Amino acid sequence: MNTYAYMPRPKLLLWVAAILLPAIIIFIWFLFPRSSAHATNERIVTIHHDGQEQIVATNAQTVGEVLERAHLSLEAHDIVEPNQETHLIAANYSVNVYRARPVTIVEGANRHRIMTPHTSAKKIVEAAGLEAYDEDIFELDRIDDFLEGGGAGLKLTIKRSTPLKLVLYGKPIDARTQAITVAELLQEKGVVLGSNDGVSPSLETPISANITVAVYRNGSQVINEEQEIAFSTEQIKDVDREVGYKQVKEAGTKGKKVVTFQIELRDGKEISRKEIQNIVTMQPKKQVEIIGVKTAGFGGGFSEALAKLRSCEGKYTSVNPAGPYYGAYQFSQSTWNAYAPEAYKGQVPTNAPPEVQDQAAANLYQARGWQPWPACSRTLGLQDIYR
Repeated sequence: MNTYAYMPRPKLLLWVAAILLPAIIIFIWFLFPRSSAHATNERIVTIHHDGQEQIVATNAQTVGEVLERAHLSLEAHDIVEPNQETHLIAANYSVNVYRARPVTIVEGANRHRIMTPHTSAKKIVEAAGLEAYDEDIFELDRIDDFLEGGGAGLKLTIKRSTPLKLVLYGKPIDARTQAITVAELLQEKGVVLGSNDGVSPSLETPISANITVAVYRNGSQVINEEQEIAFSTEQIKDVDREVGYKQVKEAGTKGKKVVTFQIELRDGKEISRKEIQNIVTMQPKKQVEIIGVKTAGFGGGFSEALAKLRSCEGKYTSVNPAGPYYGAYQFSQSTWNAYAPEAYKGQVPTNAPPEVQDQAAANLYQARGWQPWPACSRTLGLQDIYR
């Protein structure tokens, strides 16, 4: 007898469920975790390269890994966007591979050949390490004649603009142009001459490299000029340091001011100028120096001899235009440069402190005695007994 045929229906359903449920659970456990992990780690990447579109599903972590798994090789000058180090975190990505190609750059008589993926003329010029100006003209063509064009690829021809100085109502501007004449230059730059305006050179003048073209307005006008303000210097005297020692403790900086002038022009030439006002835009910063004032190698009787010599030769600020000769010991500039302390060589002697002039005189005496001051040494009866 078939026992299943007489089993009540509810008990039969429970019995079937008890047998099938564990199998269903095991099936789901194996199926869905894998699908879940697969959905979490895998992403869709669309690669645009070599004129085609390639779509890949991958769990690669970076753009570089995607390209490697897609078996796409890169040459040295190829560019990938986003770059190969970019980490992939989104579900979908689009990657562009730009292949480098040979480009011949023709610039007058010069030729440059580079490999670059760029298709923009300015980008190609920059990749070649050349300057690109807005006024330059670029022509990008394919090379169809291999022998005449110098090889396959692209040819970029550059027609360089001409550099010049354009002075607009007293304000100089560095400019470039493709214009042939001054008139074409003004038209290119949008300069419209008024009834009182003039231009130099004339409108018919041909444009040449580094020419200066000035547009001026006759009569009275106001201009602004930025000027530097010199910084002052504070010197701290150190009696333990020998004359000639100098250390910059705090470096000074120049200030700036804007000076407003009223000027008068006639035929483009300034005939008068009057300052109206000046505004300081940046205050100068004082320089602080430490200088040595300890004299080396003399004192007592020699100091008295130098004092007598100064009374005959001049003051520390004296200037004799006949030489010219400078300072308390009437140094010529060449003699000063030879015997002054190192830090003061090259300066005008009258700009040096008294103790520095004294030291220079002592150095000169040690080398040549009183011979450099023949008249005063004879008049004063100075004896050569200090060296």
